[in-house]
Amino acid sequence: MALLHRATLRPTKLELLGAWLPGRPWFAGPSGVDVVSRGAYRFDDPAGEVGIETMLVGTADGPVHQVPLTYRAAPLDGADGWLVGTVEHSVLGPRWVYDACADPVYAAALAHAILTGGGQAEEYFEVDGRREVRKPTMTVVASGTGDADVPPTGAVRRVVDGDVAIIGTDSVELVVVRRPGAGADASAGATLSGNWDGQPTTVPLAYAKTL
Repeated sequence: MALLHRATLRPTKLELLGAWLPGRPWFAGPSGVDVVSRGAYRFDDPAGEVGIETMLVGTADGPVHQVPLTYRAAPLDGADGWLVGTVEHSVLGPRWVYDACADPVYAAALAHAILTGGGQAEEYFEVDGRREVRKPTMTVVASGTGDADVPPTGAVRRVVDGDVAIIGTDSVELVVVRRPGAGADASAGATLSGNWDGQPTTVPLAYAKTL
């Protein structure tokens, strides 16, 4: 379950990504143009400390890009090269926003979601002491099974970033498809797939396999 705040961010997430994405080698679009959201999904951090959100974004006429993000209350040691930027959250204060492919909390959450078939977290707003369900902006399904034994992923040992991002951990290798629908390797392991408005068929988003 992901409990969200009704809050403002300065800069907004899309403003942050609009400045950061053109510098990525896998970004297929011009610089200096606005990016728009196509959908998003979240995972839970069992410790409740790190926000985990994957955004599907693109330019008005360009392809959709998948950008996993983590939101932290303090900098992540050793991850300066993966910092997307910082934002001021009107409820939580300053947040450090990272490309989640280098974040061990994201790696553990993605592995668990795929290998157990758990998929995305349900999202709620807390309003006047009660929780209201937030309707998802996309549908995500995983091919794993509920009885899967997911080993602890441990640290992120390597990230190879390109049209797919390969994340190596102590026990699981993960693959994140940066441009969903552009083709991916079905032999890469158990699959997380999804669809969103404008993408009526389900396409692979990520893969996981134990080592």
